Amino acid sequence: MAPKKKFSREDIINAAFDIAKVEGLESITIRKVAQKLGSSIAPIYVNFDDVDELIKQVVMKTMDMSRQMIADQNSGQPFRDVGIASLKFAKEYSVLFRDLIMKNNTHMQYESNDINLVIEQMGKDPVLEGFTNEELKTILLKMQVFQTGLSVMVANGLLPEDFSDERMIEMLDSTAEDVIATAHFRKDGVLDEIKNKKGL
Repeated sequence: MAPKKKFSREDIINAAFDIAKVEGLESITIRKVAQKLGSSIAPIYVNFDDVDELIKQVVMKTMDMSRQMIADQNSGQPFRDVGIASLKFAKEYSVLFRDLIMKNNTHMQYESNDINLVIEQMGKDPVLEGFTNEELKTILLKMQVFQTGLSVMVANGLLPEDFSDERMIEMLDSTAEDVIATAHFRKDGVLDEIKNKKGL
């Protein structure tokens, strides 16, 4: 009789991830994962207390993948890197994207370390010179609002069929330029001057 195959914790997480990326996080069950592995449920309960712990690990794996997608861009432009990575994730893992971004859940909690890392990178960009960390956070939030909206459209197939990846990247770049330029105008008092001239 052939010896039973041993499954590592990573094997189990990967099997659960494969289910989630097609059917969604809520579709992960101990029995489904066991079937995916071709095993009994015993190895899963050896490694995880319950399905909630397993789902949490799948979410952590997903977040790690997302961070790696951002790191892979490595353009030196944080907005561009985060935006392109988000669009790529929404396109390749649309089911998981909808689960994590569009549904009310406790999975997507922005970690302060992630935010601080982006802010640190933004501070090195000459175009963003002179802004305080709080001002950089506001700029980042505005870009996240736009980038998330565009990614939602990608994940749900709401963009025109001829809307290429290149056009999406161009839109990200031009929006970033607009947000940064407006932030500079506001900081330098230019917006107030324009409002005064127009009697606003």
